[in-house]
Amino acid sequence: MKSIEEIKPIIESLIFAAEEPITLRKLVDIIGDIDSARVLEAVAQLKNDYDTQGRSFQIEEIAGGYQLFTKPEYYEWIAQLRKKSGETKLSQAALETLAIIAYKQPILRADLESIRGVQSGQIIRLLMEKDLVKVVGRDESLGHPLLYGTTKRFLEYFGLKDLKDLPNIEELEAP
Repeated sequence: MKSIEEIKPIIESLIFAAEEPITLRKLVDIIGDIDSARVLEAVAQLKNDYDTQGRSFQIEEIAGGYQLFTKPEYYEWIAQLRKKSGETKLSQAALETLAIIAYKQPILRADLESIRGVQSGQIIRLLMEKDLVKVVGRDESLGHPLLYGTTKRFLEYFGLKDLKDLPNIEELEAP
């Protein structure tokens, strides 16, 4: 069986190379001949190493897996990089729609539009194209309209482990 010191660089490279959060199960499967407790111990040690070494990045657990992120204090420089690379941002209307879906899911389009006060079909399509929203089922009411919810990509986009990490609505209200 491999030692923690042997698997730390392997785990680090897998997390670094993964395009999306890599799950504990996948780490165990790829490394082989190791149990999940040892992988968790190695991840904890890597997190500690990054903190004690003053690294500009950290391992975060989001959307059911692990991913490397730049620390928030470096946001200013990362924002400049993204602005120059032309990364698209969500409009205020898209963010508003996404927030309603995130907090009220599963939600009917009619209920969403009732809350927003405007039609939202195009914005829902845009959010679906960006893989932030998906159809999660059908309502039992007349016509069986579609129900919408957020995706795993939504969690990744906002750096959330799961939906419980969303701020409480009371925290968001203006004083």
